[in-house]
Amino acid sequence: MAKSQAKRTSGSTPMVPVGEITGGVDTHKKFHVAAARDGLGRLLGTKRFEATLAGYVALLGWLAGFGPVTLVGVEGTGCYGAGLTGYLTGRGIRVVEVDRPNRQHRRRAGKSDPADAIAAATAAQSGAATTTPKPRTGPVESVRVLREARQLWTTARTAAINTLKALIITAPPGLREQLEPLSDTALISCCAGFEPIAAADSAIVLLDHETAVRHTLGELARTIAAHTTRIRELDTRLHALVEHIAPRTSGLFGIGPGRAAQLLLTATSPDRLHSEAAFARLTGVAPQDCGSGHTSGRHRLSRAGDRQANSVLYYIVLTRLAWHEPTRTYLAQRLNPNGGNKKHLIRCLKRYLAREIYPRLIADLTQLTRQSTPAA
Repeated sequence: MAKSQAKRTSGSTPMVPVGEITGGVDTHKKFHVAAARDGLGRLLGTKRFEATLAGYVALLGWLAGFGPVTLVGVEGTGCYGAGLTGYLTGRGIRVVEVDRPNRQHRRRAGKSDPADAIAAATAAQSGAATTTPKPRTGPVESVRVLREARQLWTTARTAAINTLKALIITAPPGLREQLEPLSDTALISCCAGFEPIAAADSAIVLLDHETAVRHTLGELARTIAAHTTRIRELDTRLHALVEHIAPRTSGLFGIGPGRAAQLLLTATSPDRLHSEAAFARLTGVAPQDCGSGHTSGRHRLSRAGDRQANSVLYYIVLTRLAWHEPTRTYLAQRLNPNGGNKKHLIRCLKRYLAREIYPRLIADLTQLTRQSTPAA
């Protein structure tokens, strides 16, 4: 039986692709695996390519060998697939971002690179994947790089501060009693004044416990001061960049360059946001229905969307509740027995804020796109 099936398969007529070709790519650091489907949804094949420029050329050539390529679903467009995404987009191929395959399906059907590539092509062709990838070039990408570096230094500074305070707890009593009452700023300044020990003398001098503790506290304090300087320098550059590329957004009350930077990274491009409602959904402030049975018309907090952007909107609302008179008036008028509680009103304010930010953010991104696009 198996032999007869094999003969029929080997002697069958080769599959002729029909219609436009849809590709799917499972990306990795060193290589990518691609799959191709024709207009009828039939699998045409899978193939592995190197994650290099030559590999990108070969991958697109392989897909185009089946017919006209109009759509490619790529997994990991912001990481391992960033280079391929830029290459395909630059050649007029529409690319959509594909999420990881469903875990339940993986457990039932198993996992392999070709299977993931086929799943990416299926998601793109069926319309399950529609998200436009974030571009990894241009001024907005510069904002992301600066924020990444700032986050690195902030995390390192926090770790150094925690280590310094932990050492003080177990320090000799006299040193501990001297340092514990100090504020953070005074503590770092005091510890930074401890004299460093030369490497040549360290083997003998550091035999004394208190001397070793003083030396370590001084090194940590000087490290904290250096990290603080780097963070301030990055803030200066980041704020200047954001104010230049997003003057409308950063000029709104309570936003400023720091918070506008996150909104820029969330939106990235005007092509990713087709409406104000889409922006609200992307930032996690779109209300979701939660009615059932006899209960209808109720809504609950959305847990979807970019949580960092949602956090930015939350802190903007808190700033406005403290200093923005129209926002304070709104809260005072709604805080009554017939109105909602404060948490509900803050969610309403976040939704209103998204409606206010959207046109200004789109205007900034549109102008930025025009300036970045070379004239024909």
